[in-house]
Amino acid sequence: MTKRLLLFFFVLLCFINEIDGQVSPLDNRHYISSRKGLPNAFRVFNHQKTATVAFLGGSITNAPGWRDSVCITLQRRFPNTSFHFIAAGIPSLGSLPHAFRLQRDVLDSGKVDLLFLEAAVNDEVNGTDSLTQLRALEGMVRHAKRDQPNMDIVLMSFADPDKTKAYNEGKIPVSIVNHELIAAHYGLPSINLAKEVRDRMENKEFNWDKDFKDLHPSPFGQGVYAKTIRTLLAVNFEDAALTGDKKMGLRQLPEPLIKGNFERGHYQKITTANYSDGWQLIEDWRPADGLGTRKGFVHVPMLVATRPAATLTLNFKGTAVGMSVVSGADAGTVVYSIDNGPERELDLYTKWSKSLHLPWYVLFGADLKAGSHTLKLRISDHKNEKSTGNACRIAHFLIN
Repeated sequence: MTKRLLLFFFVLLCFINEIDGQVSPLDNRHYISSRKGLPNAFRVFNHQKTATVAFLGGSITNAPGWRDSVCITLQRRFPNTSFHFIAAGIPSLGSLPHAFRLQRDVLDSGKVDLLFLEAAVNDEVNGTDSLTQLRALEGMVRHAKRDQPNMDIVLMSFADPDKTKAYNEGKIPVSIVNHELIAAHYGLPSINLAKEVRDRMENKEFNWDKDFKDLHPSPFGQGVYAKTIRTLLAVNFEDAALTGDKKMGLRQLPEPLIKGNFERGHYQKITTANYSDGWQLIEDWRPADGLGTRKGFVHVPMLVATRPAATLTLNFKGTAVGMSVVSGADAGTVVYSIDNGPERELDLYTKWSKSLHLPWYVLFGADLKAGSHTLKLRISDHKNEKSTGNACRIAHFLIN
């Protein structure tokens, strides 16, 4: 077939596609950065009889969709391996919560061969500042690699309207900059699905309202995510096979990028606090007002105070301290100080509190000197004008 005839058929095909409203789809490999790849995960999946894959994220990880597709893909590709999958997605949680729950919700399960991590959407929605994002993301990577040097990690940035708007204005969203910065420093694979979704919409392949529909993707949107994640796995597994299936663990971590990262973030039990009669330790907390809850934050122990002036003291060792609470319609305001320093107020009521007992993570201090410290906290007689009460319900103390 002559070149002229080939050109004719190419032009004709483009003309037919234009008539049918079709476009040539973009290559999803453009949104994948492999870096040092997934050699350790491939070695385990390919040669060992058992393997563990963990998924740490928010509601997009918790919901059915891309995660299920990835699980099926791995089982089909490695039929002789028995997989254990850890579904550690909790709606509303971003990088700050993940950094402090990583130990309990993932690492305490034992050896993990591959970890998928997403936080960019909730970091955007929750208004997490850039420095906290970096401290949390780097802290998770260092914590995981220090605990299990051969664990492979994939960082993912999912889509939301704010990220699409930023890209349309020629900007790169802060949360994506931070994800990519940490991934690059530690040689981790990453996927920029937010950019892919924006570019495919710009390419007229689909639109948000009819197809993707929400930052919690429709089945169509979940399929877009799944396809690119499967491509990342295929590309990196093929590379690992070609390089001889060698073990490539990071035996020595590079120097940290961010001072004060949450590398040693963990939960400290609420029973370690000393508190006044205004507090009550409820072993099996559940709401009495009928508002919604999140898994892991209902039917669990909770330290609760509902009246002003209730006080508590927490002794701890570390460089950062905070707490995770459930913030419902009656969420109050707390007054706190560290090591008898200045008192500060913190409003626990959020824009979602009216309809949900939202898991909410707050920091009281993140630049403390290493060593022993004392947190003092009391319920303020002030409250948000939208709140119906002065409640503080503590699920965990956060210590780094």
